[in-house]
Amino acid sequence: MKVYGLTGGIGAGKSTVAKVFIALGVPVYDSDSSAKWLMQNDLELVDQIKALLGERAYDKAGILQTAYIATQVFHNDELLQALNQLVHPAVAKHSRHWADLYPNAPYLIREAALLIESGAYKQLDGMIGVTAPEELRIKRVMNRNQWTREQVVARIKNQLSEEERMRHCQYRLVNDAQKQVLPQILALHEQLKA
Repeated sequence: MKVYGLTGGIGAGKSTVAKVFIALGVPVYDSDSSAKWLMQNDLELVDQIKALLGERAYDKAGILQTAYIATQVFHNDELLQALNQLVHPAVAKHSRHWADLYPNAPYLIREAALLIESGAYKQLDGMIGVTAPEELRIKRVMNRNQWTREQVVARIKNQLSEEERMRHCQYRLVNDAQKQVLPQILALHEQLKA
Protein backbone atom coordinates (compact mmCIF):
# COMPACT_ATOMS: atom_id res chain seq x y z
CA MET A 1 0.00 0.00 0.00
CA LYS A 2 1.41 3.36 -1.04
CA VAL A 3 1.19 6.17 1.50
CA TYR A 4 1.82 9.76 0.42
CA GLY A 5 2.37 12.72 2.69
CA LEU A 6 0.31 15.88 2.23
CA THR A 7 1.92 18.96 3.68
CA GLY A 8 2.00 22.72 3.41
CA GLY A 9 2.52 25.74 5.57
CA ILE A 10 -0.25 27.23 7.65
CA GLY A 11 -2.93 28.70 5.38
CA ALA A 12 -1.70 26.93 2.23
CA GLY A 13 -4.92 24.92 1.98
CA LYS A 14 -3.84 21.36 2.74
CA SER A 15 -7.05 20.63 4.68
CA THR A 16 -9.14 21.74 1.70
CA VAL A 17 -7.04 19.55 -0.61
CA ALA A 18 -7.43 16.64 1.82
CA LYS A 19 -11.24 16.97 1.64
CA VAL A 20 -11.08 16.61 -2.15
CA PHE A 21 -8.99 13.44 -1.85
CA ILE A 22 -11.53 12.07 0.65
CA ALA A 23 -14.34 12.87 -1.81
CA LEU A 24 -12.39 10.87 -4.41
CA GLY A 25 -12.41 7.85 -2.08
CA VAL A 26 -8.86 8.17 -0.80
CA PRO A 27 -8.48 7.64 2.96
CA VAL A 28 -6.73 10.61 4.58
CA TYR A 29 -5.10 10.46 8.01
CA ASP A 30 -5.30 13.86 9.70
CA SER A 31 -2.15 13.92 11.81
CA ASP A 32 -2.99 17.16 13.60
CA SER A 33 -6.44 16.00 14.78
CA SER A 34 -5.01 12.60 15.68
CA ALA A 35 -2.23 14.24 17.69
CA LYS A 36 -4.78 16.23 19.69
CA TRP A 37 -6.84 13.08 20.26
CA LEU A 38 -3.78 11.12 21.38
CA MET A 39 -2.65 13.96 23.67
CA GLN A 40 -6.05 13.65 25.35
CA ASN A 41 -6.60 9.88 25.28
CA ASP A 42 -3.25 8.04 25.19
CA LEU A 43 -2.58 7.68 28.93
CA GLU A 44 1.15 7.09 28.50
CA LEU A 45 1.45 10.23 26.36
CA VAL A 46 -0.67 12.22 28.85
CA ASP A 47 1.73 11.26 31.65
CA GLN A 48 4.74 12.23 29.51
CA ILE A 49 3.22 15.62 28.67
CA LYS A 50 2.46 16.29 32.36
CA ALA A 51 6.05 15.37 33.23
CA LEU A 52 7.33 17.79 30.58
CA LEU A 53 4.93 20.73 30.99
CA GLY A 54 3.44 20.25 34.44
CA GLU A 55 -0.04 19.44 35.70
CA ARG A 56 -1.42 22.68 34.17
CA ALA A 57 -1.23 21.03 30.73
CA TYR A 58 -4.58 19.44 31.72
CA ASP A 59 -7.44 20.84 33.77
CA LYS A 60 -8.97 19.14 36.81
CA ALA A 61 -11.28 17.12 34.52
CA GLY A 62 -8.28 15.89 32.54
CA ILE A 63 -8.95 18.07 29.49
CA LEU A 64 -5.93 19.11 27.43
CA GLN A 65 -5.20 22.83 27.82
CA THR A 66 -4.01 23.72 24.32
CA ALA A 67 -3.84 27.47 24.98
CA TYR A 68 -1.59 26.93 28.00
CA ILE A 69 0.62 24.49 26.09
CA ALA A 70 0.94 26.95 23.19
CA THR A 71 2.11 29.72 25.53
CA GLN A 72 4.74 27.36 26.97
CA VAL A 73 6.21 25.94 23.77
CA PHE A 74 5.90 28.42 20.92
CA HIS A 75 8.54 30.77 22.29
CA ASN A 76 10.77 28.04 23.66
CA ASP A 77 12.38 25.95 20.89
CA GLU A 78 13.81 23.36 23.31
CA LEU A 79 10.45 22.77 24.96
CA LEU A 80 8.69 22.61 21.57
CA GLN A 81 11.21 20.03 20.35
CA ALA A 82 10.79 18.00 23.54
CA LEU A 83 6.99 18.01 23.12
CA ASN A 84 7.31 17.03 19.46
CA GLN A 85 9.62 14.15 20.43
CA LEU A 86 6.80 12.80 22.60
CA VAL A 87 3.88 13.41 20.23
CA HIS A 88 5.35 12.55 16.81
CA PRO A 89 6.25 8.90 17.61
CA ALA A 90 2.78 8.36 19.10
CA VAL A 91 1.17 9.77 15.94
CA ALA A 92 3.42 7.67 13.69
CA LYS A 93 2.44 4.48 15.55
CA HIS A 94 -1.25 5.43 15.45
CA SER A 95 -1.09 6.17 11.70
CA ARG A 96 0.42 2.74 10.98
CA HIS A 97 -2.50 1.05 12.75
CA TRP A 98 -4.92 3.33 10.86
CA ALA A 99 -3.33 2.36 7.51
CA ASP A 100 -4.04 -1.31 8.22
CA LEU A 101 -7.78 -0.52 8.10
CA TYR A 102 -7.65 0.27 4.36
CA PRO A 103 -6.08 -2.69 2.53
CA ASN A 104 -8.13 -2.09 -0.66
CA ALA A 105 -7.67 1.67 -1.06
CA PRO A 106 -5.91 2.88 -4.22
CA TYR A 107 -3.41 4.69 -1.95
CA LEU A 108 -3.43 6.51 1.39
CA ILE A 109 -2.61 10.08 2.35
CA ARG A 110 -1.18 11.25 5.63
CA GLU A 111 -1.85 14.97 6.13
CA ALA A 112 0.35 16.99 8.48
CA ALA A 113 2.04 20.35 8.62
CA LEU A 114 5.19 18.87 10.20
CA LEU A 115 5.86 15.73 8.15
CA ILE A 116 9.28 17.02 7.13
CA GLU A 117 10.26 18.53 10.47
CA SER A 118 9.34 15.31 12.29
CA GLY A 119 11.23 13.12 9.80
CA ALA A 120 8.00 11.15 9.13
CA TYR A 121 8.33 11.85 5.39
CA LYS A 122 11.18 9.31 5.25
CA GLN A 123 8.69 6.47 5.84
CA LEU A 124 6.34 7.62 3.05
CA ASP A 125 6.26 6.78 -0.66
CA GLY A 126 6.24 10.43 -1.71
CA MET A 127 5.30 13.93 -0.65
CA ILE A 128 2.57 16.23 -1.96
CA GLY A 129 3.18 19.89 -1.18
CA VAL A 130 0.41 22.49 -1.18
CA THR A 131 1.81 25.93 -1.78
CA ALA A 132 0.41 29.46 -1.76
CA PRO A 133 1.96 32.94 -1.55
CA GLU A 134 2.73 34.02 2.00
CA GLU A 135 0.52 37.11 1.89
CA LEU A 136 -2.47 35.00 0.84
CA ARG A 137 -1.72 32.46 3.56
CA ILE A 138 -1.60 35.23 6.17
CA LYS A 139 -4.99 36.59 5.06
CA ARG A 140 -6.56 33.12 5.06
CA VAL A 141 -5.41 32.35 8.60
CA MET A 142 -6.40 35.79 9.91
CA ASN A 143 -9.91 35.25 8.52
CA ARG A 144 -10.18 31.60 9.62
CA ASN A 145 -8.73 31.86 13.14
CA GLN A 146 -9.44 35.51 13.94
CA TRP A 147 -5.73 35.96 14.63
CA THR A 148 -3.74 39.14 14.29
CA ARG A 149 -1.23 39.47 11.48
CA GLU A 150 1.56 39.23 14.08
CA GLN A 151 0.22 35.92 15.41
CA VAL A 152 0.11 34.42 11.91
CA VAL A 153 3.59 35.67 10.99
CA ALA A 154 4.97 34.25 14.25
CA ARG A 155 3.46 30.85 13.44
CA ILE A 156 4.87 30.97 9.89
CA LYS A 157 8.33 31.75 11.27
CA ASN A 158 8.10 28.60 13.43
CA GLN A 159 7.59 26.47 10.31
CA LEU A 160 9.93 25.51 7.47
CA SER A 161 10.17 27.99 4.63
CA GLU A 162 8.11 27.24 1.50
CA GLU A 163 11.33 26.64 -0.43
CA GLU A 164 12.68 24.12 2.08
CA ARG A 165 9.33 22.32 2.35
CA MET A 166 8.91 22.05 -1.44
CA ARG A 167 12.43 20.61 -1.84
CA HIS A 168 11.10 17.48 -0.12
CA CYS A 169 7.93 17.24 -2.26
CA GLN A 170 7.79 15.17 -5.44
CA TYR A 171 4.30 16.56 -6.24
CA ARG A 172 3.19 20.18 -5.98
CA LEU A 173 -0.30 21.68 -5.85
CA VAL A 174 -0.51 25.44 -6.32
CA ASN A 175 -3.37 26.96 -4.30
CA ASP A 176 -2.80 30.62 -5.08
CA ALA A 177 -6.38 31.69 -5.97
CA GLN A 178 -5.16 32.18 -9.57
CA LYS A 179 -4.64 28.64 -10.82
CA GLN A 180 -7.55 26.26 -10.17
CA VAL A 181 -6.50 23.63 -7.65
CA LEU A 182 -9.23 21.04 -8.37
CA PRO A 183 -7.91 20.05 -11.84
CA GLN A 184 -4.44 19.70 -10.30
CA ILE A 185 -5.77 17.34 -7.63
CA LEU A 186 -7.74 15.26 -10.15
CA ALA A 187 -4.67 14.88 -12.39
CA LEU A 188 -2.51 13.90 -9.43
CA HIS A 189 -5.14 11.40 -8.27
CA GLU A 190 -5.03 9.66 -11.65
CA GLN A 191 -1.23 9.64 -11.55
CA LEU A 192 -1.08 8.17 -8.03
CA LYS A 193 -3.71 5.51 -8.83
CA ALA A 194 -1.62 4.34 -11.79
